[in-house]
Amino acid sequence: MTHFFNRFVEDYGSWAYLTVFVVVALESLGIPLPGETVLITAALAAGSTHKLSIVFVVLSAAAGGIAGDNAGYWIGRTGGWRLVSKHGSKIRLDEKRLKIGRYLFDEYGGQLVFFGRFVALLRTFAAFLAGVNGMNARRFLMANAAGGLVWASLFGFGFAYFASFAQRAEGWVTWVGGGIAIAAFITVSLYIRRAEKKLSAKAEAAFPGRLEAVS
Repeated sequence: MTHFFNRFVEDYGSWAYLTVFVVVALESLGIPLPGETVLITAALAAGSTHKLSIVFVVLSAAAGGIAGDNAGYWIGRTGGWRLVSKHGSKIRLDEKRLKIGRYLFDEYGGQLVFFGRFVALLRTFAAFLAGVNGMNARRFLMANAAGGLVWASLFGFGFAYFASFAQRAEGWVTWVGGGIAIAAFITVSLYIRRAEKKLSAKAEAAFPGRLEAVS
């Protein structure tokens, strides 16, 4: 494991922090890039090689997430509805999912932006959809900043500590951690599928007929 992360540091060096910032920012902007994976990789490298500062890794990820989300929000606010109404189906944002998004933002707004940072699909589209659905700008900015800082801190410091601990323990720690991660991924995926069906019914009841742009 240490050898892999040494290579990561050697390949990116001082550019590692910028790489984390840019990839996370672009993912938050709406481009499906592995922002969380890059953050985790950098955090593991910091914890196992100590050639990167985990504080700077976390700050880079938080700044990238906040900046990308802000840009995504304003794109959604100014011209997002025209984009999703014409091309949304190409990125799986069909009428059903747009209604779910409208319903969720009406009901939960700030909580959705905050916790959306921790869910892959929402992390990519939450800010853009917040703009499309006319979420209050100040409320969005506060929820976005809080979510970005908490997400980057939990994943950054958490995985850095895990890498440092795994170095001092037997190899079984890595296998157990991997097993838990896989089980958690499967559980969350199944839950999201079930929740989407229930949310779709509620959204259709709240917004029957064709969905229109927020005035």
